[in-house]
Amino acid sequence: MHRLLLAAAALASLAAPAVPAQGAPASHNRATADARLKALYDGYADWDSRETAQYWDEKGTLQPADHLARVDEASQRRRKGHIEQVLKQLDAIPASQLSADQKLDAAVFRTVLEDALTELRFRTWEMPLNSDSSFWIYLDSDSLGSALEYRRYIGRMRDIPRFFDEEIANMRAGLVRGFSVPRSTLEGRDASITPFTERDVAKNPFFAAFQKMPATMPAAAQLALRDEGVAAIKQQVIPAYENLLRFYRDEYLPKTRTSVSAHDLPDGDAFYRSQIREYTTTDMTPEEIHELGLSEVARIDADMHKTMVETGFKGSFPDFLKFLKSDPQFYARTPDELMGVSAYALKRVDGKIGTIVGTLPRRRFGLYPVADSIAPFYTSGRGAVGPNLDCTMNTYNLPTRPLYNIPALTLHECAPGHSLQIGIQQEQKALPRFRRNAYFSSTGEGWGLYSEWLGYELGIYRTPYERFGAQSYEMWRAARLVIDTGIHRYGWSRQQAIDYLSSHTALSQHEVETEVDRYISWPGQALSYKIGELTIRRLRSEAEAKLGPKFDERGFHDTILALGSVPLTVLEDQIHAWVAREAAKPATSS
Repeated sequence: MHRLLLAAAALASLAAPAVPAQGAPASHNRATADARLKALYDGYADWDSRETAQYWDEKGTLQPADHLARVDEASQRRRKGHIEQVLKQLDAIPASQLSADQKLDAAVFRTVLEDALTELRFRTWEMPLNSDSSFWIYLDSDSLGSALEYRRYIGRMRDIPRFFDEEIANMRAGLVRGFSVPRSTLEGRDASITPFTERDVAKNPFFAAFQKMPATMPAAAQLALRDEGVAAIKQQVIPAYENLLRFYRDEYLPKTRTSVSAHDLPDGDAFYRSQIREYTTTDMTPEEIHELGLSEVARIDADMHKTMVETGFKGSFPDFLKFLKSDPQFYARTPDELMGVSAYALKRVDGKIGTIVGTLPRRRFGLYPVADSIAPFYTSGRGAVGPNLDCTMNTYNLPTRPLYNIPALTLHECAPGHSLQIGIQQEQKALPRFRRNAYFSSTGEGWGLYSEWLGYELGIYRTPYERFGAQSYEMWRAARLVIDTGIHRYGWSRQQAIDYLSSHTALSQHEVETEVDRYISWPGQALSYKIGELTIRRLRSEAEAKLGPKFDERGFHDTILALGSVPLTVLEDQIHAWVAREAAKPATSS
């Protein structure tokens, strides 16, 4: 998810415990260092929740407050100062005196802060949108559970005009210095604003939460809250969205840049390399990633040709892609049909998930279509959406949504992918609060793509076409390495990127163009998937080789999932430690 609100640092005024006297026992030093670190990152979690307009509920879960965050320039610069202060405090804690668990926390914490500071240094708040995500979506709700939640929701609605005004000022500042989203990727994105300008309140998405209120709430309370909600929608929400729509159409879009490469942004090459570092959590260069992508594309291409032969198709590979993209047998006729295929794939996974994951989350997630307001330019699906970690499938323009891709998509987004992955992470109550909602794209998306690979082991791909769909999805992620670096390092055009992705995958033309626009407007993010997946698969191969019959697949997966989201370097260290522990265990007799 695009970082619209950057992570803030802990309060700089946190008092550090006294340094122990010379000659104090190592255990005392360790306890002191651990306590200092814990105070620092716990203070960060509290401060960050306030900065992002959230609060920790009694269950230790982040919930939205009764207002929206401050995103103006002064607030952003204040956050930068705090992060710089807390990094100095972190540097002052002797790493050698930390316990093993706290060394892990310190490594994750440092990366969180360094990434946030990098974003602030490049003033990314001046570009708070891309072709995939923006600050004006996900502010509405269709379900709330209590009167207090409704009051907070109404409070957030009333704060939208101020919030939008600050974001508009940020976008204007970005335009002045040439830091904007490429125009070619934003055409038609105003369609995500227009539903919220609907003056018939009953049809406005913000009213959905008031259509069916909790039955346990007294009728008089429901009526009073509904009246307040209607007033906020009429007086604050609709005018704010109308103003945003005018700004977007009349001022922002006409002045956005016509180039597509990050190279053309202020200090663009350094910015792109910082995004690579953030999203891959590695020190790989654009050139290394481009070469890796070309190698993976060649490998997967050979696999796809073999699968084409298995289907019995007699023509060329381009003819086969054309066949897959046009034959009606591969496409749903109704949204419910596509959702049904998705649900059936998910239930097949449910029947076998216990064979590869030992500890499953208690929380259940739903499966829903992507909202109409964002579906035309949204990705094919997304997991861990909203507070319930729901899984969503895009049912817009069904002739562009081939069913042979659905099993791989469901594995990635739902289970054992993101919805299950984030569900487990949020239930790790032993994790510090700052880690329960942390998200590093390299491990998060790496696990999602690895989950697609697990589909072969689980028997989810039943036909050569579904296997080809999975291979096409893997090719899609490999091609991203070539395309993202091609655009932002080697100066590829948008059409060049479209042609490359279209000729190597079975994605529809609509999906191809939507995805390329995403890579153009969100530099570096697309690199995380394949690099993360390849790291996990390498670690698994190494573990299998070292442990032999002692290798426990469920233990391997549980170790990854229990960590939550961490940088790849931390993941490697923890898997190596797990392998050492497993190797030290006595062999069990058969």
